[in-house]
Amino acid sequence: MKKDTSYINALENEAIYIIREVAAQFERPVLLFSGGKDSITLVRLAQKAFYPAKIPFPLMHIDTGHNFPETIEFRDRLVEELGLELIVRNVQDSIDQGKVKEESGRYASRNMLQTTTLLDAIEEFKFDACIGGARRDEEKARAKERIFSVRDDFGQWDEKNQRPELFDMLNGEIELGQNVRVFPISNWTELDVWSYIEKENIEIPSIYFAHKRKVFLRDGMIWSAEDGIVYRDDEEEVIEEMVRFRTVGDMSCTAAVLSDATTINKVVEEIRDSSISERGARIDDKRSEAAMEKRKQQGYF
Repeated sequence: MKKDTSYINALENEAIYIIREVAAQFERPVLLFSGGKDSITLVRLAQKAFYPAKIPFPLMHIDTGHNFPETIEFRDRLVEELGLELIVRNVQDSIDQGKVKEESGRYASRNMLQTTTLLDAIEEFKFDACIGGARRDEEKARAKERIFSVRDDFGQWDEKNQRPELFDMLNGEIELGQNVRVFPISNWTELDVWSYIEKENIEIPSIYFAHKRKVFLRDGMIWSAEDGIVYRDDEEEVIEEMVRFRTVGDMSCTAAVLSDATTINKVVEEIRDSSISERGARIDDKRSEAAMEKRKQQGYF
């Protein structure tokens, strides 16, 4: 039986409209690119928005230095194949400059350190709009945000002072020093993203599909034991399991899930049956009840 994709077409049309509005209303936009499925989807949408011309703004990756190798390899290959401009700024540089301090211990991660590197990069290039792949279904702090979400001249977000968005009118007017974070797929769900990837036959990193990997268990979660990036106690035994990753972030804060989904079709079926958000495998969201909201207030994407 043929699948009904009309709702996917409607989401695509909305996202393309938003991306075109960014190009029309802002002088120096950038697409924040992590090499994950959501930012890859944004690239496809941006391609469609401006076809047959190239995407008229650069991609930027804030590299923690602790990314999954499969993701970095895919990132570099994609931008080369599409002829896109890629800006990379490194958290390690922020550490070396003494702007942020490396964490230590069992739950050490560079994920929270990205904020400083991101804000410095926005200032360096004078970007006035940063397009990202956050979605409202991911986490309650993200559910609060508007599609055009204004940041003050310190890069901070005020959850109590947001602009109304009436119908499909997007207000990109900002004051000197402010910038806007833009979320074209804000109204999509994880299942919508995967359904779109399946429909468009979009290539994604192999890490999203089930594969044999050396892992270890901690706090009921499955951590990668490869590359020596994730801190592991001596008593935490390394085992090999068939796993995949539902979300791709810093290796030190992204856990895997047991899975036998080796194709996009199987991934879609698996997500359709899941009752847990993909953010459930992100340890950085579990540091406190309001962890994401606090990071967003500080300037995190």
